Amino acid sequence: MSATFSWLIASVLFLALAAGGGRVPAPAAHGMLVVANQREHTALLIDPETRQELLKVTVGVNGHEVAVSPDSRFAYVPIYGNSGVGKPGTDGTTIDIVDLRDRKLAGTINLGKPLRPHRAEFGPDGMLYITAELSQSVDVIDPATRKIIAEIPTGAMESHMVVLSPDGRRAYTANVAAGSVSVLDLEKRALVTVIPVAKTVQRISISADGKRVFTHDQDTPRIAVIDTLLNKVEGWIAVPSTVYSSSPTADGRKLLADSPAGKIFVIDLASRKLEESFDIPPASGELLLTPDGKFAFVSCPQAGTIEVLDVPGHKLLQPIKLTPGVDGLAWAPAIP
Repeated sequence: MSATFSWLIASVLFLALAAGGGRVPAPAAHGMLVVANQREHTALLIDPETRQELLKVTVGVNGHEVAVSPDSRFAYVPIYGNSGVGKPGTDGTTIDIVDLRDRKLAGTINLGKPLRPHRAEFGPDGMLYITAELSQSVDVIDPATRKIIAEIPTGAMESHMVVLSPDGRRAYTANVAAGSVSVLDLEKRALVTVIPVAKTVQRISISADGKRVFTHDQDTPRIAVIDTLLNKVEGWIAVPSTVYSSSPTADGRKLLADSPAGKIFVIDLASRKLEESFDIPPASGELLLTPDGKFAFVSCPQAGTIEVLDVPGHKLLQPIKLTPGVDGLAWAPAIP
């Protein structure tokens, strides 16, 4: 079959689905999704174009989040434990490493003590920064030696999520039950300040220019906007229902957010007003934007799906159907 004929068939099928009013498949996203399933205790590699599961590796109990190395070779899955944040249960002590090229578990980093490690992020310096709830810190891990080389205090309980500034000089943690955001100096490896936000917060995101940090009030439907120069809440974005996670677009114009009420919100950041919303299953997972900003993926642990939003097209596409428990998401370039 010629390439031209294959393209013609694909185009006809795409148009037929669109004309029928149903969700259409996502076009090529030029990368792979890495997914942590905390209920199955697995890490998955998913082709978002074909919806195919290319890899499933068993990890510890339970991995909530996942980070991909800068060279896209390895996925790091912190093993949190068998409970939710602030709840009784086991206390994780390890990070599992999955080889995405060789499709296997490649090793485990032993943290030496119970920490409930949760969110991991690679910095521009190549170090792995990970929240360690039980020590109220962000730990710095050298991936080459697989050792903790520093422990940066957050000054607050339940430091659950972390984002890094684009220049790698600052880190910001969302401290769930403390209802605050901690600001860390990564060069000095020291706490700068703790910013009060609300009674309870969940997850955190940062603008591409590093000037704004967003976290989500879990009791009142609003999103806090933190000025990173002043290190204080400088305003709020009202939303129809509470938000669990968010991600700003690279151009700084929009903020996408997902709600446990079963919504994706698209917010105009200039006016700080809701621009549009989309119906999805109840979403208490992660929202991930592709590097080109064209697609947003939202994990829905209860439904076991990854919802897919065509951002410039303003439409939902066919979801990626997996199994209940899907949670943390990361992006990697296409891997052979």
